[in-house]
Amino acid sequence: AKAAGFPARTGLHALRHFYASALIRHGESVKIVQKRLGHSSAAITLDTYTHLWPDSDDRTRQAVERALSVKIDRTADTVRTRGRLS
Repeated sequence: AKAAGFPARTGLHALRHFYASALIRHGESVKIVQKRLGHSSAAITLDTYTHLWPDSDDRTRQAVERALSVKIDRTADTVRTRGRLS
């Protein structure tokens, strides 16, 4: 823990939680996190770390934000609508 720059009193429990958090934040599935932590079932992983996974509201909000930030290629719209752009 010290070599990685964590405070001196950081224990194994905190390091496991940090590791799980990093995997989840980077989009790993519950099955991968379960396997990496050595849990006997995905239910144990979910019971412990479910608060770290984004919920449906978060994913929906992010999808809308991505959709609204995309620039529209007006030439593609012209082809698709046969030139009828307003």
